[in-house]
Amino acid sequence: MTIRRLAVFGATGDLTGRYLLPALAALRAAGRIDDRFTLTGASREEWDGARYRDWAAAQLERHGATLPAEARRAVTASADYRRADVTDPADVGAVVAGDDPVAVYLALPPALFPAAVTALHEAALPRGSRIVLEKPFGEDLAGAQELNRLLADLVPESAVFRVDHFLAMTTVQNVLGSRLANRVLEPIWNSTHIAEVEIVWDETLALEGRAGYYDHVGALKDMVQNHLLQLLCLVAMEPPISLGERDLRDRKVDVLRSVRLLTDYDVANRTRRARYSSGRCQDHEVPAYADEEGVDARRRTETFAEVELELDSWRWAGTRFRLRSGKALGRDRKEVAVRFRSVPHLPFGHDQDVRPNVLRFGLEPESLSLDVTATGARTETLTQLSLTAEMDPPDLPAYGRLLLDVLNGDPALSIRSDEAEEAWRVLEPVLSAWERGLVPLEEYPAGSDGPEPRHATPGRRDDLLHQDAVLPADS
Repeated sequence: MTIRRLAVFGATGDLTGRYLLPALAALRAAGRIDDRFTLTGASREEWDGARYRDWAAAQLERHGATLPAEARRAVTASADYRRADVTDPADVGAVVAGDDPVAVYLALPPALFPAAVTALHEAALPRGSRIVLEKPFGEDLAGAQELNRLLADLVPESAVFRVDHFLAMTTVQNVLGSRLANRVLEPIWNSTHIAEVEIVWDETLALEGRAGYYDHVGALKDMVQNHLLQLLCLVAMEPPISLGERDLRDRKVDVLRSVRLLTDYDVANRTRRARYSSGRCQDHEVPAYADEEGVDARRRTETFAEVELELDSWRWAGTRFRLRSGKALGRDRKEVAVRFRSVPHLPFGHDQDVRPNVLRFGLEPESLSLDVTATGARTETLTQLSLTAEMDPPDLPAYGRLLLDVLNGDPALSIRSDEAEEAWRVLEPVLSAWERGLVPLEEYPAGSDGPEPRHATPGRRDDLLHQDAVLPADS
């Protein structure tokens, strides 16, 4: 059943203005929604419908200027506004009231989810309605479990959309396409041939006015738990029978269940946390994170997180998975890098500079590349080549794809309840050890490559990410 009514709580926030409104305009331009579609925005501001439409038009001009003007006007015209406290059942009921089902989008801080879901329960949603929640889903394992219980009392699991826009990105989906549609890759997609997988989201952006949210979350929850574990699932999952919601999501949960839990010793040796100090980034000065407006330095929130995981499975025993994300770094690096093992023998002499193959899925910008070794001008010499293909632009932005799935009732790309809990299970030992101070909070200058590399210990390459090195075949 297709829903034609969307209610957004938190409708005056950055998420709505930057992503949801342009996504709706893209859907309108593509003919995926029509004049029967309506949008109701709800927030605490004392606005009326006219002021909200003016705000929406300004946001679309700023963040969706490349979209057709007619589509932007149609989305703005479809919008209405109600002042509402998301924790007040009477206010919430007034927003969602009606005979037709409604898709309720909670564009809110995660801390408000339980109260908002409770208010929705008391407000009595129309039959057939759906709930959309942004990740991170809860603030820890216990919180995720409690939120799942609240949602189960409200709507069926099939009507809950725990969305992660990473899963709707073209290149992220191409990870599955490259693996499962190419005979040359799937037979070698295992620990016999792959030494390490790096999943990286390094960005030059600093806090950018998000202290109210970010300082309560940090890089580990905001990016690693929130997005990078999803990429891990797509890279490491067993081939599903189909891409239907049950088959795909079952295989993703299998990956998370196979992650070996880190001990305190593991956390101390396989994770890092840091925050940026003052520096120069992208031709402008960046203050130290602790000095950013709205930051409470006593929270010791990290802006850089790195975690090394291992999977206890036939396919992946012996392969390292490194998940890393940082803010205010010297360059944007957003990719999944699959590093293959070295060949067992080279007949070209021992003085050749030969690096193992690396298959890279660029996330932003979206690309696909393969680093290979080939012969140079003389047959006895070798050279390094990078074969790169840029991806065709998607027909819809990531949030457009997610909203379309919500309206059409396709939950394949949303996070199932058990998957949300398993993701927290993986990172709970890290969160606990960090809270107890077992891993120091390092610092790195804004505009740098991140924390200084650790000194490598014999038989181990702890500096791997920072020097772009490659694991030897016998590591």
